[in-house]
Amino acid sequence: MPRIAVLALTALALTGCQTPKPPEAVQSLAAAAEPDRPAPARRPGLWSQSLSMSGLIQTALICIDPATDARLSLVGAQATSGDCDLRAITREQAGWRFQSVCDMGSGGRTMTSGTATGDFASRYVVRARSTTTGAAVPQMNGTHSFTAVATWEGSCPAGMRPGDMSLPGSLTVNLLTLKPG
Repeated sequence: MPRIAVLALTALALTGCQTPKPPEAVQSLAAAAEPDRPAPARRPGLWSQSLSMSGLIQTALICIDPATDARLSLVGAQATSGDCDLRAITREQAGWRFQSVCDMGSGGRTMTSGTATGDFASRYVVRARSTTTGAAVPQMNGTHSFTAVATWEGSCPAGMRPGDMSLPGSLTVNLLTLKPG
C-alpha cells in the first residue's frame, strides 16, 4: 500500500475513538467539552476528500450512507477499536471542535485535536493535529498535522458500498472493516 494511503487511513483512524472513558486527568476537560454531543452529519453519497499531511496530498473517494456516517462520524468517532480516555465534540460559532485521547494498542497512544467547518452537505474542511507515542510502526510516532477537504460529488456509483474508500491505483478499502475490498 503506498505510504500516503497508509497515512490517509491512519489520519482517519486517529481522529477519534470508540468508547469515551474519562480518567481523573481529563475529567474537567471532558466536562467542559460536552463529550456526548453528536458530530454533524454528512450528506449521504460520494465524497471526494483531499488529505494533506506531511507535505503529501492524497485524494480519495468515500461512499457514505446515514448508517456509515453515524458509525464513522465526521471526525472518526468510531473508526477505530481503540480504547479512549476522552472523545469530545463541541459546537462553536464557526463549526465544530473535537479532541480525543486513545490507546490504539500496537498503534500507540494518540492525542488528537482539531476543527471541522463547512455545511457538511456540499463541502467541509477538517484540520487536526495528532501526537502518537508507543506505536509499533515508528513512522506513526510523533506529531502529525493534516487537513482534509471534502466535497460532495453525488450518489455513490454502482458497486461502491457504504464505507468504501477508493484510493488512486485501484485500491479500495472499506473503512468499516479496514480490509481491502
